[in-house]
Amino acid sequence: MRILLFTFALLIGTISLKAQQGWEAGAAVGVGHYFGDLNTDLSLSDPGIAFGGIARYNFSNRWSSRIFLGYTKVAAFDNDSRNIYEQARNLHFRSDVIDGALGLEFNFLQYDHGSKDHFFTPYIFGSFMVSQFKPQAELDDVWVDLRDYGTEGQFTGDEYYTTSLGISYGLGVKLDLSYEWSINFEVNVRQLFNDYLDDVSTVYPDMEDLEDLRGIDAVRLSDRSILIEGVNEQQIGEEGRFRGNSSDNDQYAAITFGIVYYFGDLKCPEYGSR
Repeated sequence: MRILLFTFALLIGTISLKAQQGWEAGAAVGVGHYFGDLNTDLSLSDPGIAFGGIARYNFSNRWSSRIFLGYTKVAAFDNDSRNIYEQARNLHFRSDVIDGALGLEFNFLQYDHGSKDHFFTPYIFGSFMVSQFKPQAELDDVWVDLRDYGTEGQFTGDEYYTTSLGISYGLGVKLDLSYEWSINFEVNVRQLFNDYLDDVSTVYPDMEDLEDLRGIDAVRLSDRSILIEGVNEQQIGEEGRFRGNSSDNDQYAAITFGIVYYFGDLKCPEYGSR
């Protein structure tokens, strides 16, 4: 118990240090990747653009709060998989993802803007986030919104949410260029509390019911399987057969390079001051 109290007091003491308090803000750009039911082997073969803006308030030269707003383009294709069953399943998707996150950041080394001794540090961060996405697939040379077709048998009005809470975490490196300017290299992983970023989660529905409910295009989007010798002698999409893995929610990540400007401790002027 004493160890816990000592650790807590040390943490509070570290956060309350006065050195280098102040705001900084900037922008970052890089590449994003998706990891989920259509990329189970963690392939990096389908990168998309990623960019965003960040703002920090530095409590000390170790701790800061952070706000991040970002955009990531993600996509995946079963025909890129090394898994023969996934190749036969033959699904794909793409999505624009917009997210916002609020959390804390910790510098491993003392970091003071403009210092000749403490101008560099690796750091880690963790945040709560909210994310907005819209999975699409190509059908007859047109990209369509998959949610509208209930590809896993969802009834009209009972479709999955395309806004999800989640957590964002990662690590990075900060390097001062001057007192005001610094560069950041960062890896940011987003874990959704949702498994439908890719429109794939549970099992194949009854295709006759799906056609009655949503039309023939819904059937074509739900089961796009192809015949592969030695794997399947008919299309995979039998009612109740696994289409995805609902026990693992989807993730996406971005590797970005950013530039940040330090404003210092911006305070409102005292009443009556000139």
